[in-house]
Amino acid sequence: MARLKEIVIDCDIPSRVARFWAEALDGYDVVPYDDEELARLAALGLTPETDPTVMVEGPGTRLCFHLRQGERPARNRLHLDIATSDRAREVERLLSLGASFVREADGYTVLNDPEGNNFCVASE
Repeated sequence: MARLKEIVIDCDIPSRVARFWAEALDGYDVVPYDDEELARLAALGLTPETDPTVMVEGPGTRLCFHLRQGERPARNRLHLDIATSDRAREVERLLSLGASFVREADGYTVLNDPEGNNFCVASE
């Protein structure tokens, strides 16, 4: 049997999208960089801001934000739905973090993250 390890999201700037989702989801944070990881990145000419793979962990499934190579596909490589008891308030909070409004539907609102990936905010 297999189990879900993480959800991988292709990004142009993984650190930016990882920070957005870490703020958007309760209890999630970007995995901190220890001295060993900072040294490894530096040896490659990278920093946490230019890291091609940024991990976000929390109470649920781990999220992996990975540098996308090549042309952007016409559709998302992944779509997340989040649930809330106060959808209007949550939409406003996410917009203030850098999301953009796409459309309103019955029971959910479609937004884009800072790189234009769709996600939905659903009423619980």
